[in-house]
Amino acid sequence: MADNPDPADSIPHEIRSILLLDDDQDFADTLKGLLEARNFLVTTVGDGLEGLKEIMSFEFDIVICDLLMPNMPGDMFYLAVERVKPQLANRFIFITGHTGNPAVDKFLENSEGIALTKPILIEDLIKAISLTLARRVPSGEGMASVRFM
Repeated sequence: MADNPDPADSIPHEIRSILLLDDDQDFADTLKGLLEARNFLVTTVGDGLEGLKEIMSFEFDIVICDLLMPNMPGDMFYLAVERVKPQLANRFIFITGHTGNPAVDKFLENSEGIALTKPILIEDLIKAISLTLARRVPSGEGMASVRFM
């Protein structure tokens, strides 16, 4: 018996859907493979515009969103989703390599999402997914932003 429980043990075993937005295709493919190996159904897109199309056609359990992307960055995508599907606002996990940027930091403080800093450890991502699934309450009643940085 292991002393350190696997964070994936706290995630229900039914298949959960994830929308992954990242303009770095290699990074997105790697994350997709790691998550699919843990029984998640992952849809990847390269920017917020593509993400909005997916959000409008499917109800995702989790949204993993890079903040700096072409066409529509992550903060603008989040604000758009908050307007069209506010129930998804507390399902966001933001990923960024740009901590210390005042605009990024201010956005993360005001959002309902969890933030992870690149490079991301899969254990931290699984923990963030578990926390996000556990806190799925109506928008505005969720916990404040959590950061793994």
